[in-house]
Amino acid sequence: MFARITSVIVFLLFAFPLLAVANAVPRGDSPLPASSCTTGPVQCCNSVQSSANFSDPLISLLGLLGLVASSITGLVGVTCSPISVIGVGGNSCNAQAVCCTDNSFHGIVALGCTPVNLNL
Repeated sequence: MFARITSVIVFLLFAFPLLAVANAVPRGDSPLPASSCTTGPVQCCNSVQSSANFSDPLISLLGLLGLVASSITGLVGVTCSPISVIGVGGNSCNAQAVCCTDNSFHGIVALGCTPVNLNL
C-alpha cells in the first residue's frame, strides 16, 4: 500500500508541470457570471482541458483516481483551489476560473467545469 501511495505522489510531482502547460480552454460562448455557480465555490484551476483532447498525463492521473477518461464529458480542471469570496481584495485567479459540478477530488481534478467571469 505504501508503495502505491509513493508512486502516486511521484507521478503527481512529474505530471502537474506537464498539465500546467496543457492546451488552453476552448471557449464557445462567453463565460458565465461567477454568481451563477450553484454547485459550490468557484474554482481557480491551473489547467482546464476538454474531454475531446485530454493530454496523456491527464488520462493517467484520472486513471490513478479510478476514473475512466473516455466516460468523462465536458471540461476537467486540474490542480484547482476554491475562490471563497468573490469581489473581496486578494481573491483572484491568475489561471482559469471555473464552476464545476464535481469537486470531490480535493483539488486534484474537478469535473463538469464551465468557465466563469469573475468580473460579472
